[in-house]
Amino acid sequence: MKILNVLRIILLGIVEGITEWLPISSTGHMKLVNAIPFLRVQGVSDAFMEMFEYVIQLAAILAVVILFWKLIFPLKKETLSNGQSKIVWQKDVLTFWGRIAVACVPALLALLPDMLFEELCEKHELIEPLMIACTLILYGVVFIVVENYNKKRSPQITEISQLSYKYAFFIGCFQLLAAIPGTSRSGITIIGALLLGVDRTTASKFTFVLAIPTMVGASAYKLLKFFLDAGTMTGAELGYLLLGMTVAFYVSLFAIKFLMDFVKNHDFKVFGWYRIGLGALVIAVIIIPALLA
Repeated sequence: MKILNVLRIILLGIVEGITEWLPISSTGHMKLVNAIPFLRVQGVSDAFMEMFEYVIQLAAILAVVILFWKLIFPLKKETLSNGQSKIVWQKDVLTFWGRIAVACVPALLALLPDMLFEELCEKHELIEPLMIACTLILYGVVFIVVENYNKKRSPQITEISQLSYKYAFFIGCFQLLAAIPGTSRSGITIIGALLLGVDRTTASKFTFVLAIPTMVGASAYKLLKFFLDAGTMTGAELGYLLLGMTVAFYVSLFAIKFLMDFVKNHDFKVFGWYRIGLGALVIAVIIIPALLA
């Protein structure tokens, strides 16, 4: 493997690990990084990089599984009165997974528009960064507006157990908006939960766990599509994929812990301003050279 490619893959792993969980769009950031010629991984196929951007998310998901194991694992050891122990099902965890399943129903519908937008972007590569920039700005403004609106309200749902199946379904519906690169699946889902009266900590937990089936499904689809279209991957490409996943996993551990601590005392407006600033910068980089040409 080329040393420059290794450094580029490490950068992509860092970007994925951070942006997958912060509400600033991992797909948007990954595509913007890949749009910079010097940062683009050399000697690999376009099909591989397309698959890489999705499958690397599996490592980020593993971080969620580890950090929220007690919340999501339905079995536990229970000590009986006679001193013996047995494995029992936790009804509250099973109920939680039932709500996650309900929230995944609209997420499945998001696969179709996601594929349509993907094909559109592939045909019009030059406008893709501009579309991402506009989406970053649009939802950056939405984040700020929603947070200002929420200042006047007190959250009605402060625990996972208070989330009804109806609320879970509505939260899942917001993922339909994440088909457009630059939106942020976690960000739009959290914002949707906030609008429904869920507090930031509960909204973040639910969103992170909801990512497990959603992103595993999307990654599996991309991996299957890659092997059906390309047939195989080279040894170097396999090495790049494993390296990127390793970096994304460890960075995700820190990013998730950071956000869970952050939301206890802060709102999401700082991420909204970041999105607006980044979007404006991308637009300037695209438009100014065109005006000077």
